[in-house]
Amino acid sequence: MSALALCLGTAERADAVPLDVPSGQSVNLHEVLLDETTGELWVRFRFLAPQIARDLAGITYEQAAPDMDHLCQTLALAYLRQHQLAPARVVISLSDREVPFGQADTAATQFFESYRPEGDNCIWEAF
Repeated sequence: MSALALCLGTAERADAVPLDVPSGQSVNLHEVLLDETTGELWVRFRFLAPQIARDLAGITYEQAAPDMDHLCQTLALAYLRQHQLAPARVVISLSDREVPFGQADTAATQFFESYRPEGDNCIWEAF
């Protein structure tokens, strides 16, 4: 897979203060990738969310889904405007640990959602 990492500002690094999300879990931006492997630009926002780990029996997908909606609406759209990006899709992913993009890790818990940015809204799109 071909993806280009977009430079992150200091406030967007994984060691930054956790972001506020509806579930209350700890979520940090890990990286933003520009991905054109589909033939159109997709911007992937990859977050670390340790509390979704299966062995913790913590945050479920049902609890995390509103978090992904919120992150798209509040963080991703602002980021796209700031960097003058107009992608076909925004992908929000939560992972309980760092996993290199495009690599499988059977021990990792990961949740993904895809959105179509439209004006001031993130429109959910099924994969």
